[in-house]
Amino acid sequence: MAQSPPADTPRIAPYLLYEDAGAAIEWLTRAFGMTERLRMTTDDGAVNHAEMRLDDGVVLLGHPGPEYQNPNNTGNVHMSVRVYVDDVDAHHSRAWDAGARIIEELADQPYGERAYGALDLEGHRWYFATPLD
Repeated sequence: MAQSPPADTPRIAPYLLYEDAGAAIEWLTRAFGMTERLRMTTDDGAVNHAEMRLDDGVVLLGHPGPEYQNPNNTGNVHMSVRVYVDDVDAHHSRAWDAGARIIEELADQPYGERAYGALDLEGHRWYFATPLD
């Protein structure tokens, strides 16, 4: 019989690929306020799998091998992640101060959210939002 995941495990968790997963962990912590929960490394110390948390959300990340190229190197969009935060204005300031490339300016949206978009250090697209009351 299959077991359910632990209560604090989201049902869906994106798995992002990075050429330098160690640098991604440091950047995601500094720019987006994530917390590292797990890090697995190869014998030479390279990060091949990690888990990052932001409040009750989780993002898994790793490096799939030498054939992988990130969006900055391919010029293609590989994915985007949408994250809800308590204070999108403060989050935007933190990301800006850490050097995130803002691709959609912080603004109230007609669908009832205040949101912005940013690229991470390897070109993955992130969107952060807070619902408008």
